[in-house]
Amino acid sequence: MGNLYHRIVAKFGTSLLTSGSDQLNQEIMSSLVAQVAQLHQQGLELLVVSSGAIASGRHKLGLTSKVKGIPFKQVLASVGQNRLMYIYEQLFSQHNITVAQALLTKADLADRAGYLNARNTLLALLELRVLCIINENDVVAVDEIQEAKFGDNDNLSAMVANLVDADLLLILTDIAGLYTADPRSVPGARLITEVDRIDSKIEQMAAEAASNLGIGGMTTKIEAAKLATASGVTVVIADGREPDIILKLVTGEAIGTRFLPTTSKLESRQRWMLSGLSTKGKLIIDSGAALALKKQKRSLLAAGIRQVEGEFQRGDIVNICDNQGIRLGCGITNYSSSDIGTIKGAHSRKIATILGYDYGSEVVHRNNLVML
Repeated sequence: MGNLYHRIVAKFGTSLLTSGSDQLNQEIMSSLVAQVAQLHQQGLELLVVSSGAIASGRHKLGLTSKVKGIPFKQVLASVGQNRLMYIYEQLFSQHNITVAQALLTKADLADRAGYLNARNTLLALLELRVLCIINENDVVAVDEIQEAKFGDNDNLSAMVANLVDADLLLILTDIAGLYTADPRSVPGARLITEVDRIDSKIEQMAAEAASNLGIGGMTTKIEAAKLATASGVTVVIADGREPDIILKLVTGEAIGTRFLPTTSKLESRQRWMLSGLSTKGKLIIDSGAALALKKQKRSLLAAGIRQVEGEFQRGDIVNICDNQGIRLGCGITNYSSSDIGTIKGAHSRKIATILGYDYGSEVVHRNNLVML
């Protein structure tokens, strides 16, 4: 079977990475990395959202008893994060894959410019064939560490899938998927293999089949699946300990619980951008730039911009029109209206000299552009 998906976010939960113990399980990590590496070598694009920093820090400091209290957990996360990365670095280097680290908080992604920075960076890493390992920035994100405030990186993985327009989000844990009840205590509990819409019945089931390990029980996983499927991403919750689980899921094999997207990926992103609800201004471009955008699928550079209308900030959505005023599409801008007013018509190399800083040579990157 061929691979059905091209851009994949794989989320590894604490209970999977520790295999239920109080420390990281190298054997499981090595197997997961080998599968990710194999797909990477086939030309697929992967990002890993990994928990396990707190468990790793606890082991490193020899603190096996679970100590409550936030500053303490932040200390554990801080000690554990570089150990976690070191293990990934070692494992991926055996497959000649370069890794990068991104530590995100919800606040980073809620902010327009933060969303744009994170998106641009993650997409650039994918283009460079670097494998990015993402975790919550537990040292600053206090509310995320509280016992059950947010999923154990589940919601973060859904936000990352939305951020990079992923095709598939794999939430890998130590349970085979969503059951009708807790399979550990209810003998007749049945695995649900496919969910086409997450309704209150499904949410109720998740609450009843909650797992005790990790912060993210089944409820947060369903919440994450709801967020991702609304962005056009297919989501699978499955047991990460199963042999070749990632390889099998990418070919569409029916394992675990698969949640179908409620909109097409392109549709949800384009609808949001083209809706005009968040459009803040307009860029009028010359015929050369219009041709480059339409025919050659290029980015919009400052040199091709004739004039700017409206007031907007970096990270806002702007309409792009030709010199007759006909709307060609829209995109997320890397520069504010006042910056573009200053650099319009200028060569990209001169941006830093003119402004004294520079957010890259593209005013609107092709990854952030929707043409009509």
